[in-house]
Amino acid sequence: MDWRAYDAVVLKSPWDYFDRIEEFYHWLDLLEKQGVGIWNPLAIVRWNADKRYLRDIEAAGFRIVPTRWLARGSAFEAEELFAEFQAEKLVVKPAVSGGAKNTFALTRVQAAAQTPALTALLAAEDFLAQPFLPQIQAPGEWSLLYFGGEFSHCVLKTPKRGEFRVQLYFGSDTRAASPPPALRATADALVARFAPGCLYARVDGVEVEGELLLMELELIEPTLFLAYDEGAAGRYEAALRRLA
Repeated sequence: MDWRAYDAVVLKSPWDYFDRIEEFYHWLDLLEKQGVGIWNPLAIVRWNADKRYLRDIEAAGFRIVPTRWLARGSAFEAEELFAEFQAEKLVVKPAVSGGAKNTFALTRVQAAAQTPALTALLAAEDFLAQPFLPQIQAPGEWSLLYFGGEFSHCVLKTPKRGEFRVQLYFGSDTRAASPPPALRATADALVARFAPGCLYARVDGVEVEGELLLMELELIEPTLFLAYDEGAAGRYEAALRRLA
């Protein structure tokens, strides 16, 4: 593929990038070397590919879900994590991932049973652990969509009964919703600070004590939920035209 034959590349559906991360980074390097324009911008995509970007966001004063970073090669210590978070359930997932791959929600009993498997996974890559937040189940996870840095629309995602993952293919209830003003203000500030020049951005989080706790700032391949707002597709096109 000669990417120089195109005026620009819209990065939107690299569904397997997290399975082939080194190839993905190499491809980004190639586009940069060839001077190919890409949205979202290359430097932001590189930064966003590893969830350790959340540390930068927290350092800037934004609230994220409390997180312990589990280094590659370390052992999974369940009881230590339960004690740190004072939680009844943990969420454990890779630092480079998507689509809820290798993502677990574990009680103490389940964590003990899964410890050998998680230690084996840690031998290959970095992970992170967080407390499971009940707000995920009710009222749910907020996703605020931005095109060209401007707010477009919002959905609220609630997992189906017995599930914790909110992706559509896990049967979540996803509906259009108006975000609370405080959440909207925080999401606006996040996008302005960390997604300049981006065609699209999605801010995922939960409301805790009236504030947004960020779960993800999605800048590589998020579902944009265009069908959930009548004007969303038009706003997306307008943002693309402005960048072009």
